[in-house]
Amino acid sequence: MRSAPLFAVLAISLLVVFAAWGEELSVARLLPAPACAPGWAREGKVLFYDRENLFERINGESELYFPYGFQQLASARYADSRNPQTAIEIDIYRMGSLLDAFGMYANYRRQDDADVQVGAEGTASTGQLFFYQDRYLVRLQLSGPGTAARETFLACGRSVARNLPLPAVPPRELAAFAFPAVEGKSVRYIAQSLLGYEFFRRGMVAEASQGADQGQLFLVLEESREDAGKALERYRAYLRASGKEPRLGGTPENPLLEGIDPLYGPVVVEKAGSSLAGAIRFKDAAIARRLVEELRKRAAGS
Repeated sequence: MRSAPLFAVLAISLLVVFAAWGEELSVARLLPAPACAPGWAREGKVLFYDRENLFERINGESELYFPYGFQQLASARYADSRNPQTAIEIDIYRMGSLLDAFGMYANYRRQDDADVQVGAEGTASTGQLFFYQDRYLVRLQLSGPGTAARETFLACGRSVARNLPLPAVPPRELAAFAFPAVEGKSVRYIAQSLLGYEFFRRGMVAEASQGADQGQLFLVLEESREDAGKALERYRAYLRASGKEPRLGGTPENPLLEGIDPLYGPVVVEKAGSSLAGAIRFKDAAIARRLVEELRKRAAGS
């Protein structure tokens, strides 16, 4: 009878070990084998990283991944048969959700990167390719002295994409920003402290323009209408404390706040269901209001 508690502890420990092992295997299966493209075969072992040792793979960047629900990274090297010193390294990051995977992808995407047809969205630059699909962020990077054709990168990326869950679609939250005033490649998801404010717990931001006027649009994402209302009130109190009383208008259903943000200048924010739609840095208040209204309507329908 005395051995029963010890047996239970051992059983639980084995379950934890097997669960972790199974998780590693599940990510490893996403890596192409035996090759990612003709003449580019996998060599060496698949390497695994979690929150405890991610810094060993991406020292200086690992902390960026944690707010986005990072769980595990599987990494493998695919060598060029004609020049084995040259390889494409493939990293597959399992993030917390589709939106989290997009958020990390958008952190790496650049305006001048070439669009590539892989995953939900992909971009490529010299020696690198990024894409996301489902909750996975995928990074391909050339290492060694040689080169790799764009077609090789695409072939390797698509061999990974075929192993990832379908459908390969963007997060629904992106639909709110799908209108002409928004610069599409500028849309980002910020997993904590949108605009640097802790009362805006998470949300999205993008560059936008109307005529010669330029600024940013943002969308605070909350869990409920009540939470969105509380966030708006906290922001109102913050603006008031900065010394300039904001104006409150709109309707009881969709209150609209206008004022001067001490960090970003003119601001318009309107409640949109469980979200807050806003604009900063626009000189023309009428333009800001029109763009916020468009963002609010699209957010409510997404």
